[in-house]
Amino acid sequence: MRTRSGPALVLASVVSLQFGGAVAARLFPAAGVHGVVALRLTIAALILLAVCRPRVRGYDSGDWLSIGAFGVALAGLNTLFYHAIDRIPMGTAVTLEVLGPLTLSVITARSRQGWLWAGLALAGVALLGRSGLGRLDVAGVVFALGAAVMWAAYIVLSARVGHRFHKADGLALAVAATAVIMLPSGIAEAGTTLLDPRVVAIGAVVAVLASVLPYTCEMLALRRMPTTTFAVLMSLGPAVAALAGFLLLGQDLAVLECLAIALVVAAGMGAVRGASPARTRSRTAARRTPVPAAQDA
Repeated sequence: MRTRSGPALVLASVVSLQFGGAVAARLFPAAGVHGVVALRLTIAALILLAVCRPRVRGYDSGDWLSIGAFGVALAGLNTLFYHAIDRIPMGTAVTLEVLGPLTLSVITARSRQGWLWAGLALAGVALLGRSGLGRLDVAGVVFALGAAVMWAAYIVLSARVGHRFHKADGLALAVAATAVIMLPSGIAEAGTTLLDPRVVAIGAVVAVLASVLPYTCEMLALRRMPTTTFAVLMSLGPAVAALAGFLLLGQDLAVLECLAIALVVAAGMGAVRGASPARTRSRTAARRTPVPAAQDA
């Protein structure tokens, strides 16, 4: 059951994250990118701290270094990605961003089959990106590629924190650290707008959709499945982002984009079917942190 729940957790994370990003984009004119990131992460931190009630004693320096590194990766990922979708369409931004997990997938794959599915997903991402990168804002493309690097780092550090800390304690502490990192720039950019009831309400929705649910699902998923399979499944992001952009932001889907989405979905399905249950069980058993039951989250 735990092995089977891994893909479902990743898919739930992808849908929640991309639709949360589309909602966040509506706040940029009012609060700015840094203001939205700071508001989202602050609310998410308060929710996670209240729910998880993480202990802060009994950890060694390695544990706190992992939390700090994870917090920096989260801050960089969120800020760079939101700067990207403020300048270029969501589907294209996530297409470029997902190159990080895909590169990680290729590097860590140990089987020919894993390389095959990663390559197919990469072909879909490349096809999705052919809808006119030359016409896009250069800064937006650079921000999206920077987010790709931070996303790969996030995957590695999320797994490390998940193994070092009980349940979602590490996640709660890391998001709190990220909120502290982002608050100064958020307040400097948005000022008292962050106290506006409407902005706070929308920020709370974004915090749940784009932080609390996806981060929790991803950390639990990384305890249940190989990093390679996780990274390939995350390549579904461009498809969901394009759908979210179409439904919430009025960004149309071209035929070429639909074909690219089909390739990426096929790669994701192949990765799930190709994952070896025995191999997954052996990797899970080797981890020194016990895997909690789903209801423990």
